[in-house]
Amino acid sequence: MSGLAGLSRRERQIMEILYRSGKASAGEVREAMPDAPGYSAVRAMMRVLEEKGHVRHQAEGLKYVYAPTVARDKAKRSALKELVDTFFAGSPEQAVAALLDVSAARLTPAELDRMAEMIERARREEK
Repeated sequence: MSGLAGLSRRERQIMEILYRSGKASAGEVREAMPDAPGYSAVRAMMRVLEEKGHVRHQAEGLKYVYAPTVARDKAKRSALKELVDTFFAGSPEQAVAALLDVSAARLTPAELDRMAEMIERARREEK
């Protein structure tokens, strides 16, 4: 299965809705989408996501209910790896530097402390 990075904006919106709710019908997904396209378009996008292996469906009464095929945490790690490989030549250091450059003004001292602790923990585990 390819990562979520290869999805269109609408497909990513659908996946976010499914991750938040756990499972949903096409109608429920459409209701949760900002500036939603028509019902038929949402159903078509969900079929495409199923063909790509991102969602699966099951019949519940007269409707199909869709759910992600991969747990959110695993999908996050896969998408992040794809992002780091694609835009930062596989370098986590370059990715973190870019994140800090973009968000340094918004990080609280507590967030910076937690990040520093994660780095120290990684150093200890490496030894």
